[in-house]
Amino acid sequence: MSTIRVVWGSAAGPTKMAAYDGALADAGIENYNLVTVSSVIPATARVEAVGTAPDLGPVGNRLTVVQGHATAADNEPASAALAWAESDGGEGPGLFYETTGTDPDSVRERALDGLEAGQALRNWAFDEPSVQVETTEEESGAYQAAVVVAAYGTSEPIC
Repeated sequence: MSTIRVVWGSAAGPTKMAAYDGALADAGIENYNLVTVSSVIPATARVEAVGTAPDLGPVGNRLTVVQGHATAADNEPASAALAWAESDGGEGPGLFYETTGTDPDSVRERALDGLEAGQALRNWAFDEPSVQVETTEEESGAYQAAVVVAAYGTSEPIC
């Protein structure tokens, strides 16, 4: 059984990319090449919200993720959310749903609404949902970025 770790972070920077890279560093996943997948949790995986990632392998490796990430300009907030539900009793697959925006309460609500819609499309029984929201602090003269990322297992060599 593998573990999917939910990590989150936020940062400010002089460019959108610098802010995003800083948010990834705050979450502990800045040294990996992220490969984004859709939103299905494999039946053999369990989800664990950890905040900051442990060592997931060598620098430069590929890391499979589902991510919500938001970036905002000067003095604007950015919020990212990731909601998830595993199968009832942990005996089957589950789902993630990510969303972004500026208002943390709205982002949380939309993430849970999207998850509920995804659950309705599947003939699976689900446990109660979980949700993680990360919101930036407003900082004058900088871009802000927030990320919430589900990191699947450990990293793998990219070449």
